Amino acid sequence: MSVSEPGKALEAEITHWRSYLLRRRAIHAVDVDELEDHLRGQVAALVSAGLATDEAFLVAVKRMGDLDELSREFAREHSERLWKQLVVAPGSAPPTGTGRQETIVVVGLAVLSALAVKVPELFGRELFGSSNTGFYPRNVSLFVLPFLTVYFAWKRRLDAVSLGWLALAFAAAALFANVFPLTPEGSTEVLTALHLPIALWLAVGVAYVGGNWSNLSARMDFVRFSGELFIYYVLIAFGGAVLTGFTLAMFQSIGLDVEWLAQAWLLPCGAMGAVIIGAWLVEAKQSVIENMAPVLTTLFTPMFTVVLLAFLITMVWTGSGIDVEREVLIGFDLLLVLVLGLLLYAVSARDPQAAPNAFDALQLLLVVSALVVDGVALAAIAARISEFGFSPNKVAALGENVVLLVNLSWSGWLYARFLRGRGSFAALERWQTAYLPVYAVWAGLVVVVFPPLFGYV
Repeated sequence: MSVSEPGKALEAEITHWRSYLLRRRAIHAVDVDELEDHLRGQVAALVSAGLATDEAFLVAVKRMGDLDELSREFAREHSERLWKQLVVAPGSAPPTGTGRQETIVVVGLAVLSALAVKVPELFGRELFGSSNTGFYPRNVSLFVLPFLTVYFAWKRRLDAVSLGWLALAFAAAALFANVFPLTPEGSTEVLTALHLPIALWLAVGVAYVGGNWSNLSARMDFVRFSGELFIYYVLIAFGGAVLTGFTLAMFQSIGLDVEWLAQAWLLPCGAMGAVIIGAWLVEAKQSVIENMAPVLTTLFTPMFTVVLLAFLITMVWTGSGIDVEREVLIGFDLLLVLVLGLLLYAVSARDPQAAPNAFDALQLLLVVSALVVDGVALAAIAARISEFGFSPNKVAALGENVVLLVNLSWSGWLYARFLRGRGSFAALERWQTAYLPVYAVWAGLVVVVFPPLFGYV
Protein backbone atom coordinates (compact mmCIF):
# COMPACT_ATOMS: atom_id res chain seq x y z
CA MET A 1 0.00 0.00 0.00
CA SER A 2 1.42 3.44 -0.93
CA VAL A 3 1.90 6.15 1.68
CA SER A 4 -0.96 8.25 0.31
CA GLU A 5 -3.63 5.55 0.35
CA PRO A 6 -4.33 5.56 4.13
CA GLY A 7 -4.65 9.34 3.98
CA LYS A 8 -7.10 9.12 1.08
CA ALA A 9 -9.13 6.50 2.92
CA LEU A 10 -9.23 8.68 6.03
CA GLU A 11 -10.36 11.73 4.04
CA ALA A 12 -13.12 9.63 2.41
CA GLU A 13 -14.35 8.47 5.84
CA ILE A 14 -14.29 12.00 7.27
CA THR A 15 -16.19 13.29 4.20
CA HIS A 16 -18.79 10.58 4.73
CA TRP A 17 -19.04 11.50 8.42
CA ARG A 18 -19.40 15.23 7.60
CA SER A 19 -22.15 14.62 5.03
CA TYR A 20 -24.02 12.51 7.57
CA LEU A 21 -23.95 15.33 10.12
CA LEU A 22 -24.78 18.06 7.61
CA ARG A 23 -27.93 16.21 6.48
CA ARG A 24 -29.42 17.00 9.89
CA ARG A 25 -31.03 20.43 10.06
CA ALA A 26 -30.27 20.84 13.76
CA ILE A 27 -26.54 21.21 13.20
CA HIS A 28 -24.72 23.94 11.25
CA ALA A 29 -21.60 23.78 9.14
CA VAL A 30 -19.59 25.75 11.67
CA ASP A 31 -20.45 23.20 14.35
CA VAL A 32 -19.42 20.36 12.04
CA ASP A 33 -16.10 22.12 11.39
CA GLU A 34 -15.46 22.30 15.13
CA LEU A 35 -16.36 18.63 15.58
CA GLU A 36 -14.14 17.71 12.63
CA ASP A 37 -11.16 19.46 14.21
CA HIS A 38 -11.76 17.47 17.38
CA LEU A 39 -12.13 14.23 15.36
CA ARG A 40 -8.88 14.84 13.45
CA GLY A 41 -7.07 15.52 16.71
CA GLN A 42 -8.33 12.22 18.11
CA VAL A 43 -7.25 10.34 14.98
CA ALA A 44 -3.79 11.92 14.99
CA ALA A 45 -3.30 11.03 18.65
CA LEU A 46 -4.38 7.44 18.08
CA VAL A 47 -2.16 7.05 15.02
CA SER A 48 0.77 8.38 17.06
CA ALA A 49 -0.06 5.75 19.68
CA GLY A 50 0.43 3.03 17.06
CA LEU A 51 -3.03 2.40 15.61
CA ALA A 52 -3.61 2.10 11.88
CA THR A 53 -5.48 4.97 10.22
CA ASP A 54 -8.75 3.05 9.74
CA GLU A 55 -8.60 1.72 13.30
CA ALA A 56 -7.92 5.22 14.62
CA PHE A 57 -10.92 6.63 12.74
CA LEU A 58 -13.23 3.96 14.14
CA VAL A 59 -12.08 4.49 17.72
CA ALA A 60 -12.22 8.28 17.34
CA VAL A 61 -15.80 8.18 16.04
CA LYS A 62 -16.78 5.92 18.91
CA ARG A 63 -15.23 8.38 21.36
CA MET A 64 -16.94 11.30 19.63
CA GLY A 65 -20.21 9.53 20.36
CA ASP A 66 -19.68 10.36 24.02
CA LEU A 67 -19.71 14.06 23.14
CA ASP A 68 -22.14 14.31 20.23
CA GLU A 69 -25.45 12.47 19.64
CA LEU A 70 -25.18 12.58 15.82
CA SER A 71 -21.71 11.06 15.90
CA ARG A 72 -23.09 8.36 18.16
CA GLU A 73 -25.83 7.62 15.61
CA PHE A 74 -23.25 7.57 12.80
CA ALA A 75 -21.06 5.13 14.72
CA ARG A 76 -24.01 2.90 15.52
CA GLU A 77 -25.30 2.88 11.91
CA HIS A 78 -21.94 2.36 10.22
CA SER A 79 -20.09 0.27 12.78
CA GLU A 80 -20.69 -2.96 10.84
CA ARG A 81 -19.14 -1.52 7.70
CA LEU A 82 -16.22 -0.01 9.64
CA TRP A 83 -15.50 -3.23 11.49
CA LYS A 84 -15.46 -5.11 8.19
CA GLN A 85 -12.74 -2.74 7.02
CA LEU A 86 -10.72 -3.60 10.12
CA VAL A 87 -11.27 -7.34 9.97
CA VAL A 88 -10.57 -7.71 6.25
CA ALA A 89 -7.00 -6.59 5.79
CA PRO A 90 -6.34 -4.47 2.70
CA GLY A 91 -4.13 -7.13 1.18
CA SER A 92 -6.19 -10.15 2.15
CA ALA A 93 -8.25 -12.12 -0.33
CA PRO A 94 -12.05 -11.67 -0.38
CA PRO A 95 -14.40 -14.62 0.23
CA THR A 96 -14.49 -15.59 -3.41
CA GLY A 97 -12.22 -15.02 -6.35
CA THR A 98 -12.31 -11.51 -7.77
CA GLY A 99 -10.54 -9.74 -10.56
CA ARG A 100 -9.63 -12.06 -13.39
CA GLN A 101 -11.34 -15.10 -11.87
CA GLU A 102 -14.67 -13.34 -11.42
CA THR A 103 -14.38 -11.80 -14.88
CA ILE A 104 -13.95 -15.26 -16.40
CA VAL A 105 -16.94 -16.61 -14.45
CA VAL A 106 -19.18 -13.70 -15.42
CA VAL A 107 -18.24 -13.70 -19.09
CA GLY A 108 -18.66 -17.47 -19.22
CA LEU A 109 -22.13 -17.31 -17.68
CA ALA A 110 -23.10 -14.42 -19.98
CA VAL A 111 -22.04 -16.45 -23.01
CA LEU A 112 -23.94 -19.51 -21.77
CA SER A 113 -27.04 -17.40 -21.21
CA ALA A 114 -26.71 -15.89 -24.69
CA LEU A 115 -26.35 -19.33 -26.27
CA ALA A 116 -29.19 -20.82 -24.19
CA VAL A 117 -31.73 -18.77 -26.12
CA LYS A 118 -30.49 -20.40 -29.35
CA VAL A 119 -30.57 -23.99 -28.09
CA PRO A 120 -34.32 -24.52 -28.78
CA GLU A 121 -33.67 -23.82 -32.45
CA LEU A 122 -31.74 -27.11 -32.57
CA PHE A 123 -35.05 -28.81 -31.80
CA GLY A 124 -37.13 -26.92 -34.32
CA ARG A 125 -38.19 -24.05 -32.06
CA GLU A 126 -37.40 -21.10 -34.28
CA LEU A 127 -37.16 -17.79 -32.49
CA PHE A 128 -39.30 -15.98 -35.02
CA GLY A 129 -41.21 -19.01 -36.30
CA SER A 130 -44.97 -18.50 -36.63
CA SER A 131 -45.76 -21.80 -34.89
CA ASN A 132 -43.63 -21.13 -31.80
CA THR A 133 -44.63 -17.60 -30.83
CA GLY A 134 -45.56 -18.59 -27.27
CA PHE A 135 -42.59 -20.79 -26.41
CA TYR A 136 -40.01 -18.04 -26.03
CA PRO A 137 -42.14 -15.61 -23.99
CA ARG A 138 -43.00 -18.43 -21.56
CA ASN A 139 -39.38 -19.51 -21.19
CA VAL A 140 -37.44 -16.25 -21.51
CA SER A 141 -36.68 -16.09 -17.77
CA LEU A 142 -35.33 -19.65 -17.87
CA PHE A 143 -32.70 -18.62 -20.42
CA VAL A 144 -31.06 -16.13 -18.06
CA LEU A 145 -32.17 -16.29 -14.40
CA PRO A 146 -30.60 -19.72 -13.69
CA PHE A 147 -27.22 -18.35 -14.83
CA LEU A 148 -27.66 -15.21 -12.74
CA THR A 149 -28.48 -17.43 -9.75
CA VAL A 150 -25.35 -19.49 -10.39
CA TYR A 151 -23.27 -16.31 -10.39
CA PHE A 152 -24.53 -15.23 -6.97
CA ALA A 153 -24.38 -18.77 -5.61
CA TRP A 154 -20.70 -18.89 -6.62
CA LYS A 155 -19.96 -15.40 -5.33
CA ARG A 156 -21.74 -15.91 -1.98
CA ARG A 157 -20.54 -19.53 -1.57
CA LEU A 158 -24.08 -20.82 -1.22
CA ASP A 159 -24.37 -24.13 0.61
CA ALA A 160 -25.34 -27.35 -1.18
CA VAL A 161 -28.79 -27.59 0.42
CA SER A 162 -29.80 -24.12 -0.75
CA LEU A 163 -28.41 -24.88 -4.20
CA GLY A 164 -30.54 -28.01 -4.36
CA TRP A 165 -33.72 -26.14 -3.47
CA LEU A 166 -33.00 -23.45 -6.05
CA ALA A 167 -32.33 -26.05 -8.74
CA LEU A 168 -35.63 -27.72 -7.85
CA ALA A 169 -37.45 -24.38 -8.16
CA PHE A 170 -36.08 -23.77 -11.65
CA ALA A 171 -36.83 -27.34 -12.73
CA ALA A 172 -40.43 -26.98 -11.53
CA ALA A 173 -40.72 -23.65 -13.36
CA ALA A 174 -39.50 -25.21 -16.61
CA LEU A 175 -41.97 -28.06 -16.15
CA PHE A 176 -45.04 -25.91 -15.54
CA ALA A 177 -44.10 -23.49 -18.32
CA ASN A 178 -43.95 -26.23 -20.94
CA VAL A 179 -46.11 -29.24 -20.02
CA PHE A 180 -49.48 -27.48 -19.88
CA PRO A 181 -51.36 -27.54 -23.23
CA LEU A 182 -51.75 -23.77 -23.26
CA THR A 183 -53.72 -22.20 -26.09
CA PRO A 184 -51.30 -20.25 -28.30
CA GLU A 185 -51.54 -16.53 -27.45
CA GLY A 186 -54.33 -17.35 -25.01
CA SER A 187 -54.89 -15.66 -21.68
CA THR A 188 -53.22 -18.31 -19.53
CA GLU A 189 -50.16 -18.37 -21.80
CA VAL A 190 -49.78 -14.60 -21.53
CA LEU A 191 -50.26 -14.76 -17.75
CA THR A 192 -47.60 -17.48 -17.49
CA ALA A 193 -45.13 -15.40 -19.51
CA LEU A 194 -45.74 -12.36 -17.28
CA HIS A 195 -45.70 -14.09 -13.89
CA LEU A 196 -42.98 -16.72 -14.18
CA PRO A 197 -40.11 -14.16 -14.05
CA ILE A 198 -41.66 -12.62 -10.93
CA ALA A 199 -41.80 -15.98 -9.18
CA LEU A 200 -38.23 -16.89 -10.17
CA TRP A 201 -36.82 -13.50 -9.13
CA LEU A 202 -37.26 -14.62 -5.53
CA ALA A 203 -34.92 -17.54 -6.26
CA VAL A 204 -32.35 -15.06 -7.53
CA GLY A 205 -32.87 -13.11 -4.29
CA VAL A 206 -32.18 -16.16 -2.16
CA ALA A 207 -28.87 -16.66 -3.97
CA TYR A 208 -28.06 -12.94 -3.76
CA VAL A 209 -28.38 -12.90 0.04
CA GLY A 210 -26.36 -16.11 0.32
CA GLY A 211 -29.35 -18.07 1.60
CA ASN A 212 -29.74 -15.71 4.57
CA TRP A 213 -33.22 -14.48 3.63
CA SER A 214 -34.12 -13.72 7.26
CA ASN A 215 -31.59 -10.86 7.29
CA LEU A 216 -33.47 -7.56 6.85
CA SER A 217 -30.39 -5.69 5.66
CA ALA A 218 -29.64 -8.38 3.06
CA ARG A 219 -33.21 -8.27 1.72
CA MET A 220 -33.03 -4.49 1.42
CA ASP A 221 -29.72 -4.85 -0.42
CA PHE A 222 -31.49 -7.14 -2.89
CA VAL A 223 -34.23 -4.54 -3.41
CA ARG A 224 -31.55 -1.94 -4.10
CA PHE A 225 -29.71 -4.33 -6.39
CA SER A 226 -32.90 -5.00 -8.39
CA GLY A 227 -33.42 -1.30 -9.04
CA GLU A 228 -29.80 -0.72 -9.95
CA LEU A 229 -29.75 -3.72 -12.29
CA PHE A 230 -32.80 -2.33 -14.08
CA ILE A 231 -30.98 0.99 -14.56
CA TYR A 232 -27.86 -0.68 -15.89
CA TYR A 233 -29.83 -3.00 -18.16
CA VAL A 234 -31.65 -0.07 -19.75
CA LEU A 235 -28.34 1.72 -20.32
CA ILE A 236 -26.80 -1.40 -21.83
CA ALA A 237 -29.89 -1.87 -24.01
CA PHE A 238 -29.60 1.67 -25.34
CA GLY A 239 -25.93 1.11 -26.06
CA GLY A 240 -26.71 -2.18 -27.77
CA ALA A 241 -29.38 -0.55 -29.91
CA VAL A 242 -26.91 2.12 -31.04
CA LEU A 243 -24.27 -0.55 -31.78
CA THR A 244 -26.78 -2.60 -33.78
CA GLY A 245 -27.86 0.45 -35.77
CA PHE A 246 -24.29 1.37 -36.64
CA THR A 247 -23.54 -2.24 -37.60
CA LEU A 248 -26.48 -2.40 -39.99
CA ALA A 249 -25.60 0.98 -41.50
CA MET A 250 -21.92 0.17 -42.02
CA PHE A 251 -22.57 -3.14 -43.76
CA GLN A 252 -25.36 -1.64 -45.82
CA SER A 253 -22.93 1.01 -47.03
CA ILE A 254 -20.96 -1.72 -48.80
CA GLY A 255 -24.04 -3.42 -50.19
CA LEU A 256 -24.53 -6.17 -47.57
CA ASP A 257 -27.79 -6.70 -45.68
CA VAL A 258 -26.98 -8.16 -42.25
CA GLU A 259 -30.38 -7.56 -40.69
CA TRP A 260 -30.68 -11.33 -40.22
CA LEU A 261 -27.59 -11.25 -38.01
CA ALA A 262 -29.09 -8.58 -35.78
CA GLN A 263 -32.45 -10.32 -35.49
CA ALA A 264 -31.20 -13.88 -35.05
CA TRP A 265 -28.09 -13.29 -32.93
CA LEU A 266 -27.24 -9.79 -31.73
CA LEU A 267 -30.61 -8.84 -30.22
CA PRO A 268 -31.71 -12.10 -28.53
CA CYS A 269 -28.25 -13.16 -27.37
CA GLY A 270 -27.33 -9.66 -26.26
CA ALA A 271 -30.58 -9.30 -24.31
CA MET A 272 -29.80 -12.45 -22.29
CA GLY A 273 -26.10 -11.86 -21.71
CA ALA A 274 -26.66 -8.22 -20.74
CA VAL A 275 -28.50 -9.30 -17.57
CA ILE A 276 -25.42 -11.13 -16.28
CA ILE A 277 -23.09 -8.30 -17.27
CA GLY A 278 -25.39 -5.73 -15.69
CA ALA A 279 -25.49 -7.67 -12.42
CA TRP A 280 -21.71 -7.88 -12.41
CA LEU A 281 -21.39 -4.12 -12.99
CA VAL A 282 -23.76 -3.39 -10.11
CA GLU A 283 -21.70 -5.61 -7.84
CA ALA A 284 -18.39 -4.15 -9.02
CA LYS A 285 -19.45 -0.49 -8.92
CA GLN A 286 -21.80 -0.56 -5.96
CA SER A 287 -20.41 2.51 -4.25
CA VAL A 288 -20.93 4.58 -7.40
CA ILE A 289 -24.38 3.33 -8.32
CA GLU A 290 -25.80 3.85 -4.83
CA ASN A 291 -25.75 7.57 -5.62
CA MET A 292 -28.38 6.98 -8.31
CA ALA A 293 -31.06 5.82 -5.89
CA PRO A 294 -31.81 9.14 -4.14
CA VAL A 295 -31.51 11.07 -7.41
CA LEU A 296 -33.97 8.85 -9.27
CA THR A 297 -36.49 8.70 -6.45
CA THR A 298 -36.35 12.49 -6.01
CA LEU A 299 -36.90 12.93 -9.75
CA PHE A 300 -39.69 10.44 -10.41
CA THR A 301 -41.73 10.54 -7.20
CA PRO A 302 -43.20 13.99 -7.93
CA MET A 303 -43.86 13.00 -11.56
CA PHE A 304 -45.76 9.84 -10.67
CA THR A 305 -47.68 11.67 -7.96
CA VAL A 306 -48.78 14.38 -10.39
CA VAL A 307 -49.81 11.79 -13.00
CA LEU A 308 -51.92 9.80 -10.52
CA LEU A 309 -53.57 12.90 -9.10
CA ALA A 310 -54.28 14.25 -12.60
CA PHE A 311 -55.83 10.91 -13.57
CA LEU A 312 -58.08 10.83 -10.49
CA ILE A 313 -59.18 14.43 -10.94
CA THR A 314 -59.93 13.85 -14.63
CA MET A 315 -61.88 10.68 -13.87
CA VAL A 316 -64.02 12.47 -11.27
CA TRP A 317 -64.49 15.52 -13.53
CA THR A 318 -65.59 13.49 -16.55
CA GLY A 319 -67.41 10.76 -14.63
CA SER A 320 -65.68 8.11 -16.75
CA GLY A 321 -64.96 4.63 -15.42
CA ILE A 322 -62.06 2.32 -16.14
CA ASP A 323 -62.39 0.15 -19.23
CA VAL A 324 -61.69 -3.36 -17.96
CA GLU A 325 -60.01 -4.87 -21.03
CA ARG A 326 -56.89 -7.04 -20.93
CA GLU A 327 -54.53 -4.34 -22.18
CA VAL A 328 -56.01 -1.79 -19.77
CA LEU A 329 -55.73 -4.18 -16.83
CA ILE A 330 -52.09 -4.92 -17.65
CA GLY A 331 -51.40 -1.20 -18.00
CA PHE A 332 -52.93 -0.35 -14.62
CA ASP A 333 -51.11 -3.21 -12.91
CA LEU A 334 -47.82 -2.08 -14.44
CA LEU A 335 -48.48 1.47 -13.25
CA LEU A 336 -49.14 0.30 -9.69
CA VAL A 337 -46.09 -1.98 -9.80
CA LEU A 338 -43.96 0.98 -10.90
CA VAL A 339 -45.31 3.06 -8.03
CA LEU A 340 -44.54 0.24 -5.62
CA GLY A 341 -41.08 -0.17 -7.13
CA LEU A 342 -40.49 3.54 -6.70
CA LEU A 343 -41.55 3.27 -3.06
CA LEU A 344 -39.25 0.30 -2.51
CA TYR A 345 -36.33 2.08 -4.14
CA ALA A 346 -36.99 5.21 -2.07
CA VAL A 347 -37.03 3.12 1.11
CA SER A 348 -33.76 1.44 0.17
CA ALA A 349 -32.09 4.78 -0.59
CA ARG A 350 -33.24 6.68 2.49
CA ASP A 351 -31.21 7.18 5.65
CA PRO A 352 -33.36 5.32 8.22
CA GLN A 353 -32.04 7.51 11.03
CA ALA A 354 -33.02 10.80 9.38
CA ALA A 355 -36.01 12.76 10.64
CA PRO A 356 -39.22 12.97 8.55
CA ASN A 357 -39.14 15.63 5.84
CA ALA A 358 -41.22 17.05 2.99
CA PHE A 359 -40.14 14.28 0.62
CA ASP A 360 -41.56 11.68 3.01
CA ALA A 361 -44.87 13.54 2.92
CA LEU A 362 -44.73 13.45 -0.88
CA GLN A 363 -44.07 9.70 -0.74
CA LEU A 364 -47.15 9.27 1.45
CA LEU A 365 -49.22 11.29 -1.03
CA LEU A 366 -47.99 9.01 -3.82
CA VAL A 367 -48.97 5.92 -1.81
CA VAL A 368 -52.42 7.32 -1.02
CA SER A 369 -52.99 8.26 -4.68
CA ALA A 370 -51.97 4.76 -5.76
CA LEU A 371 -54.33 3.31 -3.15
CA VAL A 372 -57.25 5.28 -4.58
CA VAL A 373 -56.40 4.21 -8.12
CA ASP A 374 -56.10 0.61 -6.93
CA GLY A 375 -59.48 0.83 -5.22
CA VAL A 376 -61.11 2.22 -8.36
CA ALA A 377 -59.55 -0.53 -10.48
CA LEU A 378 -60.70 -3.21 -8.00
CA ALA A 379 -64.27 -1.87 -8.09
CA ALA A 380 -64.27 -1.90 -11.90
CA ILE A 381 -62.90 -5.45 -12.02
CA ALA A 382 -65.42 -6.70 -9.46
CA ALA A 383 -68.30 -5.09 -11.39
CA ARG A 384 -67.08 -6.66 -14.62
CA ILE A 385 -66.81 -10.09 -13.02
CA SER A 386 -70.32 -9.85 -11.54
CA GLU A 387 -71.70 -8.87 -14.95
CA PHE A 388 -69.81 -11.20 -17.29
CA GLY A 389 -68.35 -13.86 -15.01
CA PHE A 390 -64.81 -14.98 -14.32
CA SER A 391 -61.94 -15.03 -16.82
CA PRO A 392 -58.20 -15.64 -16.35
CA ASN A 393 -57.28 -12.02 -16.96
CA LYS A 394 -59.90 -10.59 -14.61
CA VAL A 395 -59.11 -13.01 -11.78
CA ALA A 396 -55.36 -12.41 -12.19
CA ALA A 397 -55.89 -8.66 -12.17
CA LEU A 398 -58.19 -8.96 -9.15
CA GLY A 399 -55.61 -10.96 -7.20
CA GLU A 400 -52.72 -8.70 -8.16
CA ASN A 401 -54.65 -5.59 -7.17
CA VAL A 402 -55.54 -7.17 -3.82
CA VAL A 403 -51.88 -8.05 -3.22
CA LEU A 404 -50.87 -4.48 -4.07
CA LEU A 405 -53.73 -3.05 -2.01
CA VAL A 406 -52.57 -4.87 1.13
CA ASN A 407 -48.98 -3.70 0.68
CA LEU A 408 -49.87 -0.09 -0.13
CA SER A 409 -52.43 0.15 2.68
CA TRP A 410 -50.06 -0.97 5.40
CA SER A 411 -47.21 1.03 3.85
CA GLY A 412 -49.36 4.14 3.99
CA TRP A 413 -50.25 3.46 7.61
CA LEU A 414 -46.60 2.96 8.60
CA TYR A 415 -45.52 6.04 6.66
CA ALA A 416 -48.21 8.13 8.36
CA ARG A 417 -47.09 6.91 11.79
CA PHE A 418 -43.50 7.76 10.92
CA LEU A 419 -44.44 11.27 9.79
CA ARG A 420 -46.38 11.83 13.01
CA GLY A 421 -43.45 10.65 15.11
CA ARG A 422 -45.28 7.57 16.39
CA GLY A 423 -43.30 4.93 14.52
CA SER A 424 -39.86 4.27 13.09
CA PHE A 425 -38.80 4.12 9.46
CA ALA A 426 -37.31 0.69 10.20
CA ALA A 427 -40.87 -0.68 10.57
CA LEU A 428 -41.60 0.35 6.97
CA GLU A 429 -38.36 -1.30 5.83
CA ARG A 430 -39.25 -4.54 7.61
CA TRP A 431 -42.75 -4.56 6.12
CA GLN A 432 -41.57 -4.02 2.54
CA THR A 433 -38.89 -6.69 2.64
CA ALA A 434 -41.08 -9.18 4.53
CA TYR A 435 -43.79 -8.78 1.88
CA LEU A 436 -41.51 -9.64 -1.06
CA PRO A 437 -42.27 -13.41 -1.03
CA VAL A 438 -46.00 -12.66 -1.36
CA TYR A 439 -45.46 -11.47 -4.94
CA ALA A 440 -43.54 -14.62 -5.81
CA VAL A 441 -46.19 -16.86 -4.22
CA TRP A 442 -49.01 -15.16 -6.12
CA ALA A 443 -47.05 -15.30 -9.39
CA GLY A 444 -46.39 -18.99 -8.79
CA LEU A 445 -50.12 -19.63 -8.25
CA VAL A 446 -50.92 -17.92 -11.55
CA VAL A 447 -48.38 -20.08 -13.39
CA VAL A 448 -49.34 -23.38 -11.74
CA VAL A 449 -53.07 -23.10 -10.90
CA PHE A 450 -54.61 -20.80 -13.50
CA PRO A 451 -53.96 -22.87 -16.68
CA PRO A 452 -55.83 -26.02 -15.52
CA LEU A 453 -58.41 -23.94 -13.61
CA PHE A 454 -59.41 -22.06 -16.76
CA GLY A 455 -59.03 -24.91 -19.23
CA TYR A 456 -55.66 -23.71 -20.66
CA VAL A 457 -57.37 -20.95 -22.67
